[in-house]
Amino acid sequence: MKNSTTNQTMRISVVTPSFNMAPYLEDTIASVISNLRDGDEYFIVDGGSTDGSVDIIKRYDKHISGWISEPDCGYADALAKGFARATGDILCWINASDLYLSGAFDAAQRLLTSDLDMIFGSDLYIDANSRVLFYNHGWVPDLRSAMLYGGWTPLQDACFWRRSLYENAGGIDSQLKFAADYDLFLRMARAGRTRYVPVAFSAFRQHAGQKSISGSTAYEDERRLVRTREIHASTTSPSMKAIYRGINRVAMSARSRLAPLVWRRPDLVGRDITTIPCGNYRQATGIQ
Repeated sequence: MKNSTTNQTMRISVVTPSFNMAPYLEDTIASVISNLRDGDEYFIVDGGSTDGSVDIIKRYDKHISGWISEPDCGYADALAKGFARATGDILCWINASDLYLSGAFDAAQRLLTSDLDMIFGSDLYIDANSRVLFYNHGWVPDLRSAMLYGGWTPLQDACFWRRSLYENAGGIDSQLKFAADYDLFLRMARAGRTRYVPVAFSAFRQHAGQKSISGSTAYEDERRLVRTREIHASTTSPSMKAIYRGINRVAMSARSRLAPLVWRRPDLVGRDITTIPCGNYRQATGIQ
Protein backbone atom coordinates (compact mmCIF):
# COMPACT_ATOMS: atom_id res chain seq x y z
CA MET A 1 0.00 0.00 0.00
CA LYS A 2 1.69 3.21 -1.17
CA ASN A 3 1.06 6.74 -0.06
CA SER A 4 2.72 9.47 -2.08
CA THR A 5 2.06 12.16 0.53
CA THR A 6 5.30 13.29 2.13
CA ASN A 7 5.78 13.41 5.87
CA GLN A 8 6.09 17.17 5.79
CA THR A 9 2.60 17.65 4.37
CA MET A 10 0.70 14.84 6.10
CA ARG A 11 -2.22 16.17 8.10
CA ILE A 12 -3.49 14.50 11.27
CA SER A 13 -7.16 14.01 12.11
CA VAL A 14 -7.99 13.29 15.75
CA VAL A 15 -11.29 12.06 17.17
CA THR A 16 -12.39 12.12 20.81
CA PRO A 17 -15.47 10.10 21.76
CA SER A 18 -16.95 11.29 25.05
CA PHE A 19 -19.90 10.75 27.32
CA ASN A 20 -20.28 12.39 30.74
CA MET A 21 -16.54 12.84 31.21
CA ALA A 22 -16.58 16.48 32.33
CA PRO A 23 -14.01 16.03 35.15
CA TYR A 24 -11.31 15.04 32.64
CA LEU A 25 -12.51 16.27 29.25
CA GLU A 26 -10.86 19.69 29.37
CA ASP A 27 -7.42 18.16 29.98
CA THR A 28 -7.91 15.90 26.96
CA ILE A 29 -9.01 18.75 24.70
CA ALA A 30 -6.14 20.98 25.80
CA SER A 31 -3.59 18.22 25.12
CA VAL A 32 -4.89 17.75 21.57
CA ILE A 33 -5.10 21.46 20.75
CA SER A 34 -1.54 22.06 21.94
CA ASN A 35 -0.34 19.47 19.40
CA LEU A 36 -2.35 20.64 16.40
CA ARG A 37 -0.63 22.27 13.45
CA ASP A 38 -2.02 24.08 10.41
CA GLY A 39 -4.23 21.71 8.45
CA ASP A 40 -4.78 19.21 11.26
CA GLU A 41 -8.33 18.37 12.33
CA TYR A 42 -9.97 17.68 15.67
CA PHE A 43 -13.47 16.25 16.07
CA ILE A 44 -15.28 15.64 19.36
CA VAL A 45 -18.26 13.29 19.30
CA ASP A 46 -20.24 13.55 22.51
CA GLY A 47 -22.94 11.02 23.29
CA GLY A 48 -25.44 13.52 24.69
CA SER A 49 -23.73 14.28 27.99
CA THR A 50 -25.66 15.91 30.82
CA ASP A 51 -22.74 16.68 33.15
CA GLY A 52 -21.51 19.96 31.70
CA SER A 53 -19.30 18.41 29.00
CA VAL A 54 -20.99 20.41 26.25
CA ASP A 55 -20.19 23.68 28.03
CA ILE A 56 -16.53 22.64 28.13
CA ILE A 57 -16.53 21.77 24.44
CA LYS A 58 -18.12 25.11 23.56
CA ARG A 59 -15.30 26.96 25.32
CA TYR A 60 -12.88 25.46 22.80
CA ASP A 61 -15.18 25.71 19.79
CA LYS A 62 -12.85 27.92 17.73
CA HIS A 63 -10.03 25.38 18.06
CA ILE A 64 -12.15 22.35 17.08
CA SER A 65 -12.85 21.34 13.48
CA GLY A 66 -16.27 20.02 14.42
CA TRP A 67 -18.29 18.57 17.28
CA ILE A 68 -21.69 17.09 17.97
CA SER A 69 -23.59 16.08 21.07
CA GLU A 70 -26.30 13.51 20.51
CA PRO A 71 -27.23 10.04 21.75
CA ASP A 72 -25.19 7.26 20.15
CA CYS A 73 -24.78 3.49 20.40
CA GLY A 74 -21.44 3.56 22.21
CA TYR A 75 -17.85 4.63 21.68
CA ALA A 76 -17.43 2.73 18.39
CA ASP A 77 -20.48 4.48 16.95
CA ALA A 78 -19.04 7.82 18.08
CA LEU A 79 -15.68 7.04 16.48
CA ALA A 80 -17.34 6.01 13.22
CA LYS A 81 -19.07 9.39 13.10
CA GLY A 82 -15.84 11.23 13.78
CA PHE A 83 -13.67 9.33 11.31
CA ALA A 84 -16.34 9.71 8.62
CA ARG A 85 -15.65 13.46 8.75
CA ALA A 86 -11.87 13.15 8.82
CA THR A 87 -9.89 14.23 5.76
CA GLY A 88 -6.37 14.00 7.19
CA ASP A 89 -3.69 11.61 5.97
CA ILE A 90 -3.06 10.23 9.48
CA LEU A 91 -5.80 9.17 11.89
CA CYS A 92 -5.80 8.61 15.63
CA TRP A 93 -8.15 8.85 18.58
CA ILE A 94 -7.85 9.86 22.19
CA ASN A 95 -10.55 9.01 24.69
CA ALA A 96 -11.93 11.68 26.98
CA SER A 97 -9.73 11.53 30.11
CA ASP A 98 -6.55 10.47 28.28
CA LEU A 99 -3.87 12.88 27.05
CA TYR A 100 -1.36 13.38 24.27
CA LEU A 101 2.11 14.41 25.41
CA SER A 102 3.64 17.57 24.03
CA GLY A 103 5.20 16.92 20.62
CA ALA A 104 3.25 13.71 19.98
CA PHE A 105 1.90 14.69 16.56
CA ASP A 106 5.25 15.96 15.29
CA ALA A 107 6.82 12.65 16.35
CA ALA A 108 4.04 10.60 14.73
CA GLN A 109 4.35 12.50 11.47
CA ARG A 110 8.11 11.93 11.44
CA LEU A 111 7.96 8.23 12.38
CA LEU A 112 5.13 7.14 10.08
CA THR A 113 7.50 6.77 7.16
CA SER A 114 6.55 5.88 3.59
CA ASP A 115 7.20 2.15 4.17
CA LEU A 116 4.63 1.97 6.98
CA ASP A 117 0.86 2.17 7.26
CA MET A 118 0.61 2.19 11.06
CA ILE A 119 2.88 2.81 14.03
CA PHE A 120 2.24 1.87 17.65
CA GLY A 121 4.19 3.06 20.66
CA SER A 122 4.20 3.31 24.44
CA ASP A 123 2.35 5.42 26.98
CA LEU A 124 2.30 6.44 30.63
CA TYR A 125 -0.45 5.46 33.03
CA ILE A 126 -1.68 8.32 35.20
CA ASP A 127 -4.11 8.67 38.09
CA ALA A 128 -7.12 10.95 38.46
CA ASN A 129 -4.78 13.78 39.50
CA SER A 130 -2.57 13.45 36.41
CA ARG A 131 0.33 11.88 38.30
CA VAL A 132 2.31 9.10 36.65
CA LEU A 133 1.63 5.61 37.99
CA PHE A 134 3.95 3.70 35.67
CA TYR A 135 5.49 3.55 32.21
CA ASN A 136 3.71 1.13 29.88
CA HIS A 137 5.97 -0.30 27.19
CA GLY A 138 4.05 -1.14 24.01
CA TRP A 139 6.58 -3.30 22.15
CA VAL A 140 5.84 -6.57 20.40
CA PRO A 141 7.96 -7.80 17.47
CA ASP A 142 5.03 -8.65 15.19
CA LEU A 143 1.72 -6.91 15.82
CA ARG A 144 -0.31 -9.18 13.55
CA SER A 145 0.84 -12.41 15.23
CA ALA A 146 0.65 -10.95 18.74
CA MET A 147 -2.95 -9.91 18.18
CA LEU A 148 -4.20 -12.81 16.09
CA TYR A 149 -2.59 -15.65 18.02
CA GLY A 150 -1.69 -14.05 21.36
CA GLY A 151 -4.77 -11.92 21.98
CA TRP A 152 -2.61 -8.84 22.57
CA THR A 153 -3.88 -5.30 21.94
CA PRO A 154 -1.64 -2.28 21.19
CA LEU A 155 -1.94 0.80 23.36
CA GLN A 156 -4.77 2.55 21.54
CA ASP A 157 -3.78 6.06 22.60
CA ALA A 158 -0.26 5.48 21.20
CA CYS A 159 -1.35 4.38 17.70
CA PHE A 160 -1.30 6.39 14.47
CA TRP A 161 -2.28 5.07 11.05
CA ARG A 162 -2.90 6.17 7.50
CA ARG A 163 -6.46 6.97 6.53
CA SER A 164 -5.99 4.76 3.48
CA LEU A 165 -5.32 1.77 5.77
CA TYR A 166 -8.40 2.54 7.85
CA GLU A 167 -10.55 2.62 4.73
CA ASN A 168 -8.99 -0.51 3.21
CA ALA A 169 -9.54 -2.43 6.46
CA GLY A 170 -13.22 -1.46 6.48
CA GLY A 171 -13.16 1.14 9.26
CA ILE A 172 -14.34 0.68 12.81
CA ASP A 173 -17.26 -1.66 13.45
CA SER A 174 -19.88 0.52 15.12
CA GLN A 175 -21.89 -2.57 16.09
CA LEU A 176 -19.28 -3.68 18.63
CA LYS A 177 -19.77 -2.36 22.16
CA PHE A 178 -16.56 -3.27 23.96
CA ALA A 179 -13.72 -4.65 21.80
CA ALA A 180 -14.03 -2.36 18.78
CA ASP A 181 -10.45 -1.19 19.34
CA TYR A 182 -9.08 -4.73 19.24
CA ASP A 183 -11.15 -5.54 16.17
CA LEU A 184 -10.01 -2.46 14.25
CA PHE A 185 -6.32 -2.82 15.09
CA LEU A 186 -6.36 -6.53 14.27
CA ARG A 187 -7.90 -5.92 10.86
CA MET A 188 -5.46 -3.08 10.15
CA ALA A 189 -2.52 -5.21 11.32
CA ARG A 190 -3.56 -7.89 8.87
CA ALA A 191 -4.10 -5.40 6.02
CA GLY A 192 -1.06 -3.15 6.35
CA ARG A 193 2.56 -2.66 7.35
CA THR A 194 2.93 -1.93 11.05
CA ARG A 195 5.87 -1.28 13.37
CA TYR A 196 6.52 -0.48 16.99
CA VAL A 197 8.33 2.82 17.58
CA PRO A 198 10.08 3.34 20.95
CA VAL A 199 8.24 6.54 21.83
CA ALA A 200 5.73 7.37 24.57
CA PHE A 201 3.09 9.44 22.80
CA SER A 202 0.37 9.68 25.41
CA ALA A 203 -1.03 9.13 28.87
CA PHE A 204 -3.81 6.71 29.78
CA ARG A 205 -5.79 7.77 32.83
CA GLN A 206 -7.04 5.14 35.28
CA HIS A 207 -10.36 6.10 36.82
CA ALA A 208 -13.67 4.59 37.86
CA GLY A 209 -16.20 3.84 35.16
CA GLN A 210 -13.84 2.94 32.31
CA LYS A 211 -15.39 0.61 29.75
CA SER A 212 -12.29 -1.60 29.68
CA ILE A 213 -12.52 -2.09 33.46
CA SER A 214 -16.23 -2.06 34.27
CA GLY A 215 -17.00 -4.18 31.21
CA SER A 216 -13.97 -6.46 31.33
CA THR A 217 -15.88 -9.75 31.01
CA ALA A 218 -17.91 -8.43 28.09
CA TYR A 219 -14.73 -7.08 26.50
CA GLU A 220 -13.02 -10.46 26.69
CA ASP A 221 -16.07 -12.23 25.28
CA GLU A 222 -16.29 -9.85 22.35
CA ARG A 223 -12.55 -9.99 21.71
CA ARG A 224 -12.68 -13.79 21.68
CA LEU A 225 -15.37 -13.72 19.01
CA VAL A 226 -13.34 -11.30 16.89
CA ARG A 227 -10.17 -13.42 17.19
CA THR A 228 -12.04 -16.58 16.27
CA ARG A 229 -13.48 -14.91 13.17
CA GLU A 230 -10.12 -13.61 11.99
CA ILE A 231 -8.27 -16.87 12.70
CA HIS A 232 -10.85 -18.80 10.70
CA ALA A 233 -10.46 -16.27 7.86
CA SER A 234 -6.70 -16.74 7.79
CA THR A 235 -5.32 -18.89 4.97
CA THR A 236 -2.64 -20.36 7.25
CA SER A 237 -2.93 -24.14 7.61
CA PRO A 238 -4.68 -25.48 10.74
CA SER A 239 -1.49 -27.10 12.01
CA MET A 240 0.50 -23.87 11.69
CA LYS A 241 -2.31 -21.91 13.34
CA ALA A 242 -2.06 -24.24 16.32
CA ILE A 243 1.70 -23.77 16.47
CA TYR A 244 1.46 -20.00 16.20
CA ARG A 245 -1.20 -19.89 18.92
CA GLY A 246 0.97 -21.94 21.25
CA ILE A 247 4.08 -19.86 20.63
CA ASN A 248 2.31 -16.53 20.99
CA ARG A 249 0.37 -17.63 24.06
CA VAL A 250 3.64 -18.41 25.83
CA ALA A 251 5.33 -15.26 24.50
CA MET A 252 2.52 -12.93 25.57
CA SER A 253 2.33 -14.56 29.00
CA ALA A 254 6.06 -14.11 29.46
CA ARG A 255 5.87 -10.53 28.25
CA SER A 256 3.12 -9.75 30.75
CA ARG A 257 5.22 -11.05 33.64
CA LEU A 258 8.52 -9.53 32.55
CA ALA A 259 7.39 -6.10 31.34
CA PRO A 260 7.09 -4.51 34.82
CA LEU A 261 10.61 -5.71 35.62
CA VAL A 262 12.41 -5.10 32.33
CA TRP A 263 10.86 -1.79 31.33
CA ARG A 264 10.63 0.10 34.61
CA ARG A 265 10.91 3.86 34.86
CA PRO A 266 10.60 4.61 38.60
CA ASP A 267 12.02 8.09 38.01
CA LEU A 268 8.77 9.02 36.24
CA VAL A 269 6.40 7.77 38.94
CA GLY A 270 4.58 10.55 40.76
CA ARG A 271 5.47 13.26 38.26
CA ASP A 272 2.87 15.65 36.86
CA ILE A 273 2.17 14.39 33.34
CA THR A 274 2.11 17.93 31.95
CA THR A 275 5.85 18.20 32.66
CA ILE A 276 6.71 15.15 30.55
CA PRO A 277 7.04 15.57 26.77
CA CYS A 278 6.64 12.92 24.09
CA GLY A 279 9.84 10.90 23.94
CA ASN A 280 11.79 7.68 24.27
CA TYR A 281 11.50 6.52 27.88
CA ARG A 282 12.51 2.89 27.56
CA GLN A 283 15.44 1.61 29.60
CA ALA A 284 18.69 0.88 27.83
CA THR A 285 18.15 -2.87 27.95
CA GLY A 286 18.97 -3.61 24.34
CA ILE A 287 15.35 -4.70 23.84
CA GLN A 288 13.15 -2.56 21.64
